[in-house]
Amino acid sequence: MHLLQQRPLHRGRPMRVGLIAALLLSLGACSSLGASGPTSRAVHAAPGRGLGNADIKIVDVTDAVTRQVLQANSGLLFSEVLGDAPPIGSIVGRGDVLGITIWEAPPAALFGTQAAFGTNSTAAILATSSGSTQQTALPEMMVDSDGRIQIPFAGSIQAEGRTPSQIERQIAGRLAGKAHDPQIIVRLVRNANANVTVVGDVAENTRVTLTPRGERLLDVLATAGGVKQPVGKMTIQITRGDRVVSLPLETVILNPSQNIRLQSDDVVTALYQPFSFTSLGAAGTSAEIPFEGTGLTLAQALGRIGGLKDDRANTRGVFIFRLENPTALDPAIAATARRTPDGRIPVIYRVDMSNPATFFVAQSFPIRNKDVLYVSNAPLSDIQKFVQIVSGMAFTVIGLGQAIP
Repeated sequence: MHLLQQRPLHRGRPMRVGLIAALLLSLGACSSLGASGPTSRAVHAAPGRGLGNADIKIVDVTDAVTRQVLQANSGLLFSEVLGDAPPIGSIVGRGDVLGITIWEAPPAALFGTQAAFGTNSTAAILATSSGSTQQTALPEMMVDSDGRIQIPFAGSIQAEGRTPSQIERQIAGRLAGKAHDPQIIVRLVRNANANVTVVGDVAENTRVTLTPRGERLLDVLATAGGVKQPVGKMTIQITRGDRVVSLPLETVILNPSQNIRLQSDDVVTALYQPFSFTSLGAAGTSAEIPFEGTGLTLAQALGRIGGLKDDRANTRGVFIFRLENPTALDPAIAATARRTPDGRIPVIYRVDMSNPATFFVAQSFPIRNKDVLYVSNAPLSDIQKFVQIVSGMAFTVIGLGQAIP
């Protein structure tokens, strides 16, 4: 009877030992405890790897660096990049539509029926006591692909590249000797060459015709019905040829020098919150965060992502990944660094949040569109994970050992 009671004990002990061994082997097989990105040490080694043919640079965020970055981007203003264009002239171009009226003094010989004018009209002054003038309003004429128009009895007239007054004189010269003292008026009815295209978050996407008055940016936006979103969240982008410049709408309103005159073929795009940065790692939130066209500082960015995770974040391992404009870097770095095909330099800005002075610098350091804000794990977080895993496995083994007789 005693021997029968001892057999189950001998049978259960090998099972417990085997289970413990299996759990330990599975723990040893774990080559990684998991992470949301590179460690601080891996980031510091990034300059040795490079990005294609470009060199990766690590730059500590300091007051001097912040001033350099701000100064490099302070010149991206409409007034400095595009300038204030002169008012558009009344030069006729191909595709323009002209309205032409011809008066002929009595006795009229070539044009029109007798016209009656009010006593207050300019034409009444032209009428003499010897008879009434004759008026002919020709059908509206479009300047053809050769830059010319056809006038009865005057023939083909060169219109492209001339002002309406110059066209008037040429027509009058051609009619001399055919019409009796002809008087010509040429009007630019529709301008097909001096237009600005307005698209984006405006009430109406449209083409706005420029006049000799010299329409400015806000004039054109008002003609398109204004923007559909709050002013503080709108960015205005002007495309002129191969140049593209963006500026917050609020800046244009507050700074009259940025309300520039526009040129023909400019494209004005109204963008609603077009900028964003990406937050990754041991940050309060891992997401793409949009921000306003008025800009965002590092301090504001940290606030929008909920700061750093207390149980994971390395306060000395906060990094900003950016393809930087060479003018924003120290000249000694920019002069020797190899660049990307678009002329930029891959830069990792290193932020030490354990330094109280950094909080003052963070209030000025600008976050740029498409920046990646990454917070690395603290060095002891892996040890903490390991302890948690071992503790969980130990309690599992104890529970299983108690469950197995």
